Amino acid sequence: MALVKINSVSKVYRRDSLQIPVLGNINLEVPQGEFLALMGPSGSGKTTLLNLIAGIDKPTSGDIFVEDTAINKLSETALAGWRSRHVGFVFQFYNLIPVLTAFENVELPLLLTRLSHKERREHVELALAVVGLQDRVKHYPRQLSGGQEQRVAIARAIVADPTFLLCDEPTGDLDRKSADEIMGIIDRLVTEHGKTVLMVSHDPRAAERARVVLHLDKGVLTEAGGGA
Repeated sequence: MALVKINSVSKVYRRDSLQIPVLGNINLEVPQGEFLALMGPSGSGKTTLLNLIAGIDKPTSGDIFVEDTAINKLSETALAGWRSRHVGFVFQFYNLIPVLTAFENVELPLLLTRLSHKERREHVELALAVVGLQDRVKHYPRQLSGGQEQRVAIARAIVADPTFLLCDEPTGDLDRKSADEIMGIIDRLVTEHGKTVLMVSHDPRAAERARVVLHLDKGVLTEAGGGA
């Protein structure tokens, strides 16, 4: 059974009387534990599709199901709670809080939960261990390299054990070596921890790590075969 199911989804943005179609009749099923990469030119609708799956935006028509929940039918309040439980985000720019340590940045999503201080500490330490930053817990973002900052961002994304990860150009701001290391971590999250990952990327070397690569062009989704 599909973890994420997208049924006949279209997205049209309206500016005054102008209609701008971004996605047209998208159908997609993503099984649990899948690693899927979305590629395509700028403006092809990749990030829009990611935002729809995250419940950040809503489709103009069609439905998006995650574990049988039609997320496009949830209220904004219900969506905020749903996102905090189910979605981990990794962005091109790490969005870390400069005045917080690595530990404190990773702990942020847990402050809205009912976990005790001890439980939060255990979760944070485990997440930082998964990304290999046990020795950087007290470092601030300015004391870390770009690759290390992205590792902290990934730890923050997985600390609450979300249902799936959405990665928007996770290697787009990194050098080749750091990009390869980040993709290795994401790959291990899939293979060793059973995470489901949907990733947008312009980078063919990043996308080839995925098991399925899909192309979006002018709002139309086509399959491009599997990765490594």
